[in-house]
Amino acid sequence: MKADAAPQPGDNPATVYSKRLGELLDLQAAEQRQEKRLGYAKVALALATLVSAVIFLRNATVLEVLLAPVAAFVFLAILHEKRLESIRLRQRAIHFYQRGIARLEDRWAGTGETGERFLEPNHPYARDLDLFGRGSLFELICTARTRSGEETLAAWLLAAAPMEEIVERQAAVSDLKGRVGFREELFLLGETVRLGVHPDALSAWGEQAPILRTRLARLVTSMLGVLWIAGMMSWGLWGLGTVALAISVINLAWAHRIHSRLEEASDAIEIAAQDLELLAGVLELIDSERFSAPKLIEIQSQLKHDQIVPHDAIRKLARIVGYLESRRNPAMRLLDVLTFWSAQCVFVAERWQHEFGPMIRGWLAAAGEFETLTALSGFPYEHADDVFPEFVEHGPLFDGEGLAHPLLPLGKAVQNDVKMGDGLNLIILSGPNMAGKSTFIRCIGVNAVLAQCGAPVRAKRLRLSQLNVAASICILDSLQGGVSHFYAEIQRLKLATDLTLGSTPVLFLLDELLSGTNSHDRFEGTRLVVRTLISRGAIGIVSTHDLALTKIPEELGNTAINFHFEDQFSNGELFFDYKLKPGIVKSSNALELMRSIGLGTPIGN
Repeated sequence: MKADAAPQPGDNPATVYSKRLGELLDLQAAEQRQEKRLGYAKVALALATLVSAVIFLRNATVLEVLLAPVAAFVFLAILHEKRLESIRLRQRAIHFYQRGIARLEDRWAGTGETGERFLEPNHPYARDLDLFGRGSLFELICTARTRSGEETLAAWLLAAAPMEEIVERQAAVSDLKGRVGFREELFLLGETVRLGVHPDALSAWGEQAPILRTRLARLVTSMLGVLWIAGMMSWGLWGLGTVALAISVINLAWAHRIHSRLEEASDAIEIAAQDLELLAGVLELIDSERFSAPKLIEIQSQLKHDQIVPHDAIRKLARIVGYLESRRNPAMRLLDVLTFWSAQCVFVAERWQHEFGPMIRGWLAAAGEFETLTALSGFPYEHADDVFPEFVEHGPLFDGEGLAHPLLPLGKAVQNDVKMGDGLNLIILSGPNMAGKSTFIRCIGVNAVLAQCGAPVRAKRLRLSQLNVAASICILDSLQGGVSHFYAEIQRLKLATDLTLGSTPVLFLLDELLSGTNSHDRFEGTRLVVRTLISRGAIGIVSTHDLALTKIPEELGNTAINFHFEDQFSNGELFFDYKLKPGIVKSSNALELMRSIGLGTPIGN
């Protein structure tokens, strides 16, 4: 499937993925058979040539005839390597569709990039909403092949975009949604993102001053290299060995003088310019596609240059770096000291740096932004019922219909309606263990994050204003840091209240608030926290097992309300419908759960 191919109308993702996967597997099997035949042919030809050489060792005339099978062996070796490369490339495409089917069948957790390096301990919601890690939102969405793409996706998940930017991203995601073949081609470019371009190192190198920048150093180095070659020629032609030796001594002395700077410059270039072919491929693919969304057209415009297109410039640098790396070959090391081959490569690379270096950061940013939009576009393609949220100017507001958790499979995710804002600022959510309270408040938070990074949400409809999300769901104590669970929790609450001092309203999601203290302090502390948050224009949910907290709405009038989840316990089994209901929960399942596993049974009974 090429980049300009599109699924047929009516084809669902499972059909498209399975069909394409079947085609790739058939092609792979056929090419693997060809590869084996070429391998056997190489071995047979090599053995036949070797045996013939031994038999006719003393007959020079016959030995010359063996040049033909040697040439044939080289030809077969080239064909064989091309087959192997084709097989490796197709295996990436197979992996792309296998991952797509795994996502559709809810077998994706643990198969992709987890993004754990982006997890910030003090972030107001990243850990609580399972943004990173195994089975996280990042792993579900991310198909980026460059580090810049991964970093951009992480940044979008960690911070809400302005409303105008969100609308532009939505249009871009819609434009990319049906381009399955294009996403396949993008995925083929990199074996793994861990081996890809390091954007910070490359950008920093592009913006720094050249190390071997003095005109005198470049002139002397180049002249000495030319003189040494001339000296070797004079020795061979006229026997002027003394001249050649003198020039060699001078070159060795000069090589010693510039060695440290040359190594510093060479290492900086090599470290910065790892796997540039991956970046060049991404930039070329972006440049070659036609788009209608203004955001995508704007990204393409950022990749224009008067003299050369960015992907050609990047490939030029990649070739320079390839030549530079040859200095590590032991056979080339002495020659390099005398001819300054690597120095010439550094001079060329630094001229490239002077011309294109300041543009690298923009190119990487454009590539990362494009990859992120492409990754987000796969999400609505695989979940056709998901919708783009509607944003309103004035808030706070979070009004969702048919809301479900994006990380749950479609057949298991229970939909609920919820509205906060327009005068209703607080929901106290009660319910028994395992009834779905924590999942529900995570569902609200994750959909708010998706909405504000430009992605569709798992809902029938969602209207919201811009919101700062703050969550206290997964609080971890720290033995090494000497921080208790309770102290960690109140620090998180302080972070949430501090966010309310900004201009964007806060959406707070608090699960089992202050469970590390006594019932009285828990009630008073919760009341203090929610009053502070609401007085500063925030909206949110507090879930609880403690029914004493359900009295808080009585004090706040129409600005707060009780909702609950409930269960049914029958014949030793618990049943949950995970449906949000108004009012206070009437049941509790803790004792029944304990008895169901044998706790509390008298000895001897």
